[in-house]
Amino acid sequence: MTPDADPPVATPAARRKRGRLKVFLGMSPGVGKTWEMLRAARRRKAEGGDVVVGVAETHGRKETESLLRGLEVLARAPLAHRDRTLLEFDIDGALARRPELLLVDEYAHSNAPGSRHPKRWQDVEEILNAGIDVWTTLNVQHLESLSDVVLRITGVRQRESVPDSALSRADDIEVVDITPDELRKRMSEGKVYVPETARLAADNFFKVENLTALRELALRRAAQTVDDQLVATLRERGMEGPWAAGERILVLVGGDAMAASLVRTGRRMSDVMMDAPWTVAHVDRPSGAGQAAASAGRISDAFKLAEQLGGRTLLLTGDDVVRTVMDHARRSNVTQIVIGKGRDSRLSEWLGRSLAAELLRHARGAAIHVVTDDSEPEPVRREWKPAFGSWRGYVIGVGFVGLATLAALFLDRTFERVDLGVVYLSAVLAAGVLYGLRPALAAATTAFLVYNFLFLAPRYSLGIGSPTDLLTLVVFWAVALVTGALAGRVREQARAAQRRASGVSALLAASQALSAAGDRAAAARILAEQTAAAAGAKALVLLPVDGELALVASAPDGVDAALSAEVMAAARWTWEKGEPAGHGTGTLPQGRWTFRPLEGVRGRAGVAGIEAAALSPGSDEERLALALLDQGAVSLERAELATEAVETETLRRADRFRSALMNSVSHDLRTPLSTVLGSATTLIDYGKSLTPAVRDDLLLSIREEAERLGRYVGDLLDMTRLEGGGLNIKSDWTDVRDVLNAAAERVSRRLQTRRMTRDFPASLSVVQADPGLLEQALVNILENAIEYSPDGSTIELAAYEDRGSVVISIEDEGKGIPTAELERVFDKFRRMEESTDRSKGAGLGLAIARGFVEALNGRIAAASPIHDGKGTRVLISLPKAIATHPSLL
Repeated sequence: MTPDADPPVATPAARRKRGRLKVFLGMSPGVGKTWEMLRAARRRKAEGGDVVVGVAETHGRKETESLLRGLEVLARAPLAHRDRTLLEFDIDGALARRPELLLVDEYAHSNAPGSRHPKRWQDVEEILNAGIDVWTTLNVQHLESLSDVVLRITGVRQRESVPDSALSRADDIEVVDITPDELRKRMSEGKVYVPETARLAADNFFKVENLTALRELALRRAAQTVDDQLVATLRERGMEGPWAAGERILVLVGGDAMAASLVRTGRRMSDVMMDAPWTVAHVDRPSGAGQAAASAGRISDAFKLAEQLGGRTLLLTGDDVVRTVMDHARRSNVTQIVIGKGRDSRLSEWLGRSLAAELLRHARGAAIHVVTDDSEPEPVRREWKPAFGSWRGYVIGVGFVGLATLAALFLDRTFERVDLGVVYLSAVLAAGVLYGLRPALAAATTAFLVYNFLFLAPRYSLGIGSPTDLLTLVVFWAVALVTGALAGRVREQARAAQRRASGVSALLAASQALSAAGDRAAAARILAEQTAAAAGAKALVLLPVDGELALVASAPDGVDAALSAEVMAAARWTWEKGEPAGHGTGTLPQGRWTFRPLEGVRGRAGVAGIEAAALSPGSDEERLALALLDQGAVSLERAELATEAVETETLRRADRFRSALMNSVSHDLRTPLSTVLGSATTLIDYGKSLTPAVRDDLLLSIREEAERLGRYVGDLLDMTRLEGGGLNIKSDWTDVRDVLNAAAERVSRRLQTRRMTRDFPASLSVVQADPGLLEQALVNILENAIEYSPDGSTIELAAYEDRGSVVISIEDEGKGIPTAELERVFDKFRRMEESTDRSKGAGLGLAIARGFVEALNGRIAAASPIHDGKGTRVLISLPKAIATHPSLL
């Protein structure tokens, strides 16, 4: 149901500060929007106006280009993008030039990346806010709300769009319209596209049926915008509606048998009035008695029928039905009101108190259509029931009279000439305030009889001795009527407000809980619990799992045992058709559950089931449950989108890793393989003719490149283990000095002229670690230090401990790491050299070292420079099992 709210209207002051926007609207490209805009601009220029062309897309059409002569055209701003220079609208130049009128073609254009705004319509908004008038062009298929409609008509999805609100803010709309046949003729003459492109377009997008449908959309959208502008203008001037510029139909339905026929009448009137907007409304009276289940069900069915037939539904609230309806009609510019007229009593008709007569009396500018019911009225069985369904109010009311009698007896014996009637009126008033009309009437009757019997002459007799006594009875009854009616109205209003507050609180709590759900299963569980609490019955949530509908959550738990084949058939029907099924519906009504589709923004998210007969049609509980299901559908969709986003991010990261891996494989692995292959081929082909020095050099190259290839493959395998979570950690008590010595021995052959020093204490605490992983991490760090250290430099290995950890330090005398790169030096494929330098490895060594150290619950960090602006120190901290006392360090 749609809330009864008015659209915001811009104030005159706000309009004066803003420039005027005129949109030349067309059904498709080629109708002449730019040409018509430039013609109008030349006329404005000839009249002495300050006109500047910001953007004009002529697409090489000579007729359009000729209209630019004599007009000032702003130069476009260059924008670098992907090794190309793009020319876009110069918004700063337009603001600096500040003309009276600026022409900005193609309102829906998407700006190049790096522009101030992603869309040209946002550029236009900034220009308008600066107080400059703007003319622009737009094709109707670029409106956001029509994208799905245009896709169904043409089979083409528009990549560029403009929000409807942007067009609604236009001050003027000029429809540039030609017939589809004329447009196709222009295309065949080459005035829209080049001949080859024109032939393809005429056979696809520019079919006659497509152009006719788009033409109708353009005309309808322009008419709607003009009508909205008229309503806003008349409201600004304080003129009350309705205004018959466009027909709007309001159908009033109640809880009687005519509700469905009234809805169909509204649909037929809308068709006759050229698809006029129509709304089905019901007036809920807070002070009235609660609706019967049958009446609430008819209203609910009427609303569902209206939505199926394409109408809006609206629930109005007010005690005065006529005033509530007419206020809404004036606010919403309703021109046609449809009501039903049943068999009113002759007294009501004679007094003119029927709803039809009251609306006719108060209607101003709106036509009233009265639909009569020629069917026989249903027999009404009236059952008299005590107020609120119990005798408690009557008993307590009589008890108040008893207390008043005791007080009156005491006062009558103690004082003379006491007005005892006031005492009894107090009892009647208390009964009315606390329990309503009927208990107050019972208390008034009892009070009069007791008062007449005990205190009025002749005493101890029920006879009425004087007219004054009769007046006392009338006063008692009048007080009972007034106080009971007022108290009942206040009570019903309080109860209605309490019900609404409870509903809002429940929706708020459900919204907060659903917003916190991390995945679909959690959202489904929360939705089932909240729906079960709102309906006071069992609830189910079924979601698609691997293409099949499956039970995901239930409240209370263990309901899944009741899902028979018949129940699942109803659930699948709801999932496939998007219609309610099960108990109380027209599909499989013999089941114990009622299933409803969970419709999200993008589509159907799942199915919810509520236990049979738990909700009365049209009741507050049903509306609350349906609102919860709507919220739950959106939450399920959001959770699914969040899951998809995580999966997409995982795939994106995997794709980046794969791309970088392939990039590394394509060069870092190919280079050593080429060297090995070339050296081996030379030895095979020319080995006997080569000198021993050359053969030794080739064999050395083969060994070095093979070792290099082995390191690359090892790094890739290690990174794959890290990425896939396949590390097998074998923790043992480890002396890091032994691991450092083993790692130094593995890289000693690659030192060449470099020196390696070791600074280890005589004793060092052991740590829990995997020696193999730790050694591989140290080897990677040492190889990185060797690669980036100059010949003749020193690499220092050190180990020491503090209270809680053992620290390993590896320091080199290389050129160091820039401060900005220290945090990213351990990232995958990160090199400190230029991207063209492949001699330093694949950029995985330090990333693998960090992964291994963190897998051992350690920490790794880099510091640079160390001294004289050079050098890098890598520190690894491994935790001790038991902290060392400071006195032992």
